[in-house]
Order: sequence, then structure tokens, then C-alpha cells
Amino acid sequence: MSTPALVVDEAGPLTTVQDLGRPGLASLGVPESGALDPRALKLANRLVGNPEDAPGLEVTFGGLRLTARRPVVLAVTGAPVSVTVDGAAVGLGCAVPVPAGSSVRLGSPRYGVRSYLALRGGVQADQVLGSASTDLLAGIGAPLADGDDLDVGAAPETDVPIVDGVPFSTPTGEDLLLRVVLGPRDDWFTDEALDLLLGSEWTVESRSNRIGVRLTGPTLQQRRKRELPSEGTIAGSLQVPHNGQPTLFLADHPITGGYPVIAVVHTADLPQLAQARPSQVVRFRQISPPRLAGQPVRSGRAEGSR
Repeated sequence: MSTPALVVDEAGPLTTVQDLGRPGLASLGVPESGALDPRALKLANRLVGNPEDAPGLEVTFGGLRLTARRPVVLAVTGAPVSVTVDGAAVGLGCAVPVPAGSSVRLGSPRYGVRSYLALRGGVQADQVLGSASTDLLAGIGAPLADGDDLDVGAAPETDVPIVDGVPFSTPTGEDLLLRVVLGPRDDWFTDEALDLLLGSEWTVESRSNRIGVRLTGPTLQQRRKRELPSEGTIAGSLQVPHNGQPTLFLADHPITGGYPVIAVVHTADLPQLAQARPSQVVRFRQISPPRLAGQPVRSGRAEGSR
């Protein structure tokens, strides 16, 4: 049996294997899951010559320490962390050769939450429904633990790009402005609640995770008091329970929910939320929903009315 490529000495607070997830299986009750900041994972994979969808490691709040049992090539992107090989600092956003026997350590991020570590050849992990992604809510896969072995696949035919490093966007810790489309249940809320949603500051709670980001702020009052039958949800759904404090669903969200969804965050803005730290401020800006040819304009509040 071949020697594993790496051993996990310290897994940190939460490290999971992620690729680009399981899209298109919601009808089977399976959420998409996958990397919460897919742009960062794609870039890390490109830097080591992998396909963009190769499995890598999503490292939450750093603290990961690995020992290479065989020579490997890695790249780290996402939340900015210190990366060392045998105690020597190496760069972010570049391919890093790691000799056999060397120790790799990721520190805590200065800003943001999740860093991504790609290994040339991709992390070898069991595929479930076409993906190696760990889904914490569905119980697919499990977070890495101290002492786990990690292996990599065969090196791709493409060469490692010859670059000293590439510039890439990193979290800054500044307030976030997220675009939202109102609905599908905005009519369940009072006009004041809609004004508060779009005109207030919301604070990220510490209880946030891969399933969703809990927000605190003014109470969003419902005009309808009856129960809502469970209905489908997607990543970006802003669901409001009875306490009036919204939860914004991320990749491991439940497929159905029984609370009204007041708005949905634009998909392109979700990576910002994946990097939002506890106590960080979030604001929302209304945009118009995309419209298919021949589809009537949805009545309701016009874009920019808030």
C-alpha cells in the first residue's frame, strides 16, 4: 500500500474537503454544498495546474498543520493567513513545492474566515453523488481530524504555471453590501419590515456556520401570522423565523424551510458572506430580479425605491 501524501497533525477548528459541490440534486433532497468561496478554490487549483473543480481543503479560521510524507505542490488562497514550510514563510496565491518530511502550517486569518489549500493532483476523497464535498447538515463526509491521512491524485498533464504569485481579492473586514432580490415571501412582511431590511445594519452572529449566517438587527415583523407550509430554499435565501432575526442560507442549507424567505442574495455576492466574521456588519441593496424574454414585470417595489 502506498504511503499517503500527507498526515494531518492538527486539523484546526474546522477543515473539510470541498470541491464545487453537487448542483442539480435538490429534487432528491440533496443540497449543493461545495466550497463556500468557490472563486478562491478555483484559483488555488489553477495555481497548481489542477482542473478548477478538483477537491481541496477548506480551512476555517486556520490552525491546520500537515506533514508531507511525499513531495507535494500546494497553493493557498482565500482568507489571508501566514503559511510556513518548516518554519519558513511562503507566499499566498502561488504554487509552493513541499519536500517529503516537511511541515506545513497555516496560521489564523487576519481577515475573513476560510482559506483554501489545493494540492497538485487534488485531494483524494470518497465521491458521493459525483462530489467529494463534505456536507455538515446532510452528514456526507466528515471534517478532518488529527492523525488523518491525506492522499492526492495523479498529477494532471498541465504544467504548474510559472508565476511568482497572482493578485487576488481577499477579505478586508470592512462592512459588506450585498445585493438582494425581494421575495418570494416579501408580501408576508410589513412595509416597515422591508424598510428595515434594506435600510439597517445587520451584524453577523458567532453561531454562523456552513449551513447559514445568523444576523442580528431590528425585528422584522410579519403581517401574516399563520404557519407557512415547508417549501424549497436555495443558497442565499434570507429566511426569517418568528423572532424576526434573519438567517442567510449558505451551501449546506436545508432543502426546505418552514419560515418565509423575505429576500434572496445575488449568487455572486455569497462568497463575501462566506468570509464574514462574527460582529462584521452587513447591509442589503435591492436589485431587480432577472427576467426571461416575454416574462411580465413583477409588480411590487421598484429597484432603488429603498
